[in-house]
Amino acid sequence: MDYQAFFKQELAALKDEGNYRVFADLERKSGTFPAASYHGATGQKDVTVWCSNDYLGMGQHPKVLAAMHEALEKCGAGAGGTRNISGTNHYHVLLEQELADLHGKEAALLFTSGYVSNWAGLSTLASRLPNCVVLSDALNHASMIEGIRHSRATCKVFKHNDVADLERQLSALDPDVPKLIAFESVYSMDGDIAPIKEICDVADKYGAMTYLDEVHGVGLYGARGGGVAEREGLMDRLTVIEGTLAKAFGVVGGYIAASEALCDFIRSFASGFIFTTALPPAVAAGARASIRHLKESQIERDQQKDRVQKVRHRLRAIGIPTLENPSHIVPVMVGNPIHCKRISDWLMETHGIYVQPINYPTVPKGTERLRITPSPVHSDADIEHLVEALSEIWSQCALSRVSDAA
Repeated sequence: MDYQAFFKQELAALKDEGNYRVFADLERKSGTFPAASYHGATGQKDVTVWCSNDYLGMGQHPKVLAAMHEALEKCGAGAGGTRNISGTNHYHVLLEQELADLHGKEAALLFTSGYVSNWAGLSTLASRLPNCVVLSDALNHASMIEGIRHSRATCKVFKHNDVADLERQLSALDPDVPKLIAFESVYSMDGDIAPIKEICDVADKYGAMTYLDEVHGVGLYGARGGGVAEREGLMDRLTVIEGTLAKAFGVVGGYIAASEALCDFIRSFASGFIFTTALPPAVAAGARASIRHLKESQIERDQQKDRVQKVRHRLRAIGIPTLENPSHIVPVMVGNPIHCKRISDWLMETHGIYVQPINYPTVPKGTERLRITPSPVHSDADIEHLVEALSEIWSQCALSRVSDAA
């Protein structure tokens, strides 16, 4: 077999479909983000980033940077290996205590990313609970799906956010079989929010564990940034809360928060924890500083809400079609992968606006979009620049607009 020809053929097919992904060469500017430098084929230019998951701009917060500098000077660059081999750095201990407190749980456990925490957590629970059946929301993240697949446990997919379908499938299972319901709080592409209370009610009725992915909720919702479950007073009803340090907290890493026994169980059996080099101490210190700040400060969350509302209002006023939802995510619906990529390229080249196109397989074919994430660090001028540019390209491409009524 001509392996190289096969690789090139598959890539060519992606390009023909409009689903080939190009990563922009960006350099964030600390202290002035969302400003960034774009390194393109024709040289370097200044751009404004509109699709970052650093939702609150905490990646450049002075408290976060100071904590990281201090830990770097004290401990050096790396963790020295896995925690199993090199021991647990004290910054890891402090961060896990902070996360357990954030979610009102007995314990927390750190991983190198949110993807790994989902993969390791779900695969370990589902594989080691005898005859476990996992009930997974139809729109769960790839990391959750991979973890469930790796466990080889029986998996039943329920319709997205459909509690009736979930209960129908639970009611058909043997009452004595271990059951685990896996779902998200905020779904990152559509921006809709799960009916957490109702899912917990059904879980209690049928003796199921609950595993909630809060990666797009932590830092952003709740009085202390504990996520949607905190905002709705439901954290104590969830078996496992999984989150990330890489989005609203502005650093990197993932975690689970649960009972002491469950966290120790995952620590003892999860290969994704045991055999992976630990987070650098400076990263743990920065994440802890970010969490501590957002437990006390509402400023960033309030400013973000204001920016989101203003972007939605301005786009609605000029008829740009967006997917309405109750969260901080603003999907601008294009519906064609080639148009989506062209719009993204044009915004970057003509107006210095970076918004990555979201195509299949991240979203279903025919629902291609620009995923806009307004943050406290976007100014009124940034918003007007974005809206005017989108209006211009919408007219150039003769794309349909919607009325307020629609």
